[in-house]
Amino acid sequence: MRKLLKSIFAYVCMQLDILRFRILGYIMRRFLRSAMIVFSWFVVPYSRYTNIKVIRRKLPPIRSHLLEIPAVDLAKLIRTRKIKSEEVVEAYIERCRQVNPLINAIVQDRFEEALEEAREIDNVIAMGINSVESMEEHTPLLGIPVTVKESIAVKGMTNQAGRVFKTPQIAKSDAPVVEQIKRCGGIIMLVSNTPELCLLWETYNNVTGQTKNPYDLKRTPGGSSGGEAALLASGASLLGLTSDIGGSSRLPAMFSGIWGHKPTPYAVSFRGHHPTSDFPKWGDFFTIAPMTRYAKDLPLLLKCMSDPTGPKLTLDKEISAHGIRFFFMDNDGPSGMMRPLSRDLHAAINRVASDFNAERVNIRKMKWSLDISLSAMLTMKNIETIYHKTEEGEQPKTVCKETVKYFFGCSDSILPSVIFGHLQNFMKIIPNSRHKHLASIIEALKTEFKEMLGNDGVFLYPTFPNTAHQHYQIYHKLLEPMYMAIFNTLGLPVTNCMIGLDHRNLPMGIQVVANPGQDHLCLAVAREMERRYGGWVRPPSEDSHSSSSSSSNNGNGATSSSSGSKQRG
Repeated sequence: MRKLLKSIFAYVCMQLDILRFRILGYIMRRFLRSAMIVFSWFVVPYSRYTNIKVIRRKLPPIRSHLLEIPAVDLAKLIRTRKIKSEEVVEAYIERCRQVNPLINAIVQDRFEEALEEAREIDNVIAMGINSVESMEEHTPLLGIPVTVKESIAVKGMTNQAGRVFKTPQIAKSDAPVVEQIKRCGGIIMLVSNTPELCLLWETYNNVTGQTKNPYDLKRTPGGSSGGEAALLASGASLLGLTSDIGGSSRLPAMFSGIWGHKPTPYAVSFRGHHPTSDFPKWGDFFTIAPMTRYAKDLPLLLKCMSDPTGPKLTLDKEISAHGIRFFFMDNDGPSGMMRPLSRDLHAAINRVASDFNAERVNIRKMKWSLDISLSAMLTMKNIETIYHKTEEGEQPKTVCKETVKYFFGCSDSILPSVIFGHLQNFMKIIPNSRHKHLASIIEALKTEFKEMLGNDGVFLYPTFPNTAHQHYQIYHKLLEPMYMAIFNTLGLPVTNCMIGLDHRNLPMGIQVVANPGQDHLCLAVAREMERRYGGWVRPPSEDSHSSSSSSSNNGNGATSSSSGSKQRG
């Protein structure tokens, strides 16, 4: 009898715990969705007001044919002395100087040093010391210009991730990934803009200012790698080094019509990034990531970035998209928390799923994307924030004091940096049992994806529910990045692929997800999507006649398709 009563008591306690989790989850979800609605009352009018000041201008047209050659082909031309690295670097420097006054993406350049390095490379190639085959094997990026997100350390360049300091923070050494790019022959041209401490899905800070989308200067290129995305999309960069902890490379890639890949955790060294953390599982969520204008360049760049001591990626493996199994979902359940897709995106993603004969699946636990991603990321400890002391003689900031200063216009930080402290404090009041319950859902989801995808399957999923919005409007869409953050939480490799333009001629994108170590599947599908849908499209330019009659060149002879198959001025 006593055992029976104990069993009944244990069962009742378990059911009460489950009920408590559900009630707490419901309250949190309703609060967050209500907060987004209230935010929209203020954010949308403010966004429209600030955009009145933005002059409706278009970028100068791309004149140099060198700017539209993929890195794979460009490197071959340089190795075989068909063109000189100096010519290529000069063309990209000129393009940077043309577009940066409009898009404001460059934090600091090293143009003169880059030109000198290009001349040295040309001289070495002319001397014929190394064979073409040897250069291709050991220095596959020889003579190719590369741009880097300012949060990644480049020796001698600013490295403060958009944060205000009394004295500039200069990197004393290269991040390991930058060292590898240099060893492969890449030429670092500049460091690009990021929001303060990479804490926002738009790109602005109180040091460099706001970066704008090349397709429409009134809109954001996304964040936190918005500087890189804007440069790549405008033809001012070819290869970019970025970072990703919650879609920071994929959202800018989508908003800017290019390609961004979040690698398998630990495949690329994350050391040398600012901010960072000594939390043991930091690398499970955070990674340095490649971003390119052409899908065919992703394997080349990722191979050069890969950590020799990390998981081995079979990037040289030739694979056809026809041998890959496809699965897809076009919402998160739906959970009722994240916005549904816009009409154009819904049609485009379902068209892609149909083109690849993807099987529609219903992964029910995906409706927990918001809960588990927030729990996982906000409970990580020792992440650098504005509340960490960083300069000699500086008094540590407190959350309450900095909040008051911000609302009186006296803070030197942006809003996400200020409220991040509140979010961390809020997570402390959530019972540990709740976090453990969500951790069990994470493990269950990992198992479900592992079994579904195997070593020959990919999952198609929205990157974001709308195309590039106007500046600041992310503040009432702060739940939607969970479309991307869920895959950081699960530790899966994922690529944003460009799938055409919507009715406003803004780029649309889709995520291609694979199991850990199967990055080559994502990249193979990306290449096939570039072939089918055309890939990058030139942004509108001042030369409206030229831009309306020319289509994007993706290095495969394909033209852009979908809602807009040709560039519209």
